[in-house]
Amino acid sequence: METKQKLISQFKRVSDELLRLLSSLSSEDLNATPITKGWSAGQIGEHLYNSYAVVETLNGSVKKTERPPAEKVEKIETLFLDFDIKMKSPEAILPREDYIEKEWLLDSLKERIDQLKAVIMHKDLTETCLDVIIPEYGEFTRLEWTHFNIVHTQRHIHQLKNIIKNHPYATY
Repeated sequence: METKQKLISQFKRVSDELLRLLSSLSSEDLNATPITKGWSAGQIGEHLYNSYAVVETLNGSVKKTERPPAEKVEKIETLFLDFDIKMKSPEAILPREDYIEKEWLLDSLKERIDQLKAVIMHKDLTETCLDVIIPEYGEFTRLEWTHFNIVHTQRHIHQLKNIIKNHPYATY
């Protein structure tokens, strides 16, 4: 199994890139509707912030895992890193439709990212989380949730880069 340090490094790398990309945008650009329609950069950031609330699940009820703790990692990575497919977000983590304040977004993301890093460093990643079950996948271990957070963030970084590249007012 991967070391906690390797996972922290992977999560730090993607979360740092996320914060760098969002920070590079003015408040106006952060909230601009992209040429391709869909979410603004700010909405992508808020969607990730909402999804990082999984930290509550990671700190919630768990049980000993009766299967390989990384069993679902490859399937998660294959799905989320296929940028050709369009996915529909669960309603619970949809971003709002109105203006997203840049400072709030960046501060809030940093706080959740720090909470997730603490889980990776201090919790048993082989345990199965019981508070949230994904219908198509079933229960995830903390290790699988960590990989989910990494590839979910990578997926949205890909989106952000496309928005920035195609936005005529981008400051990136």
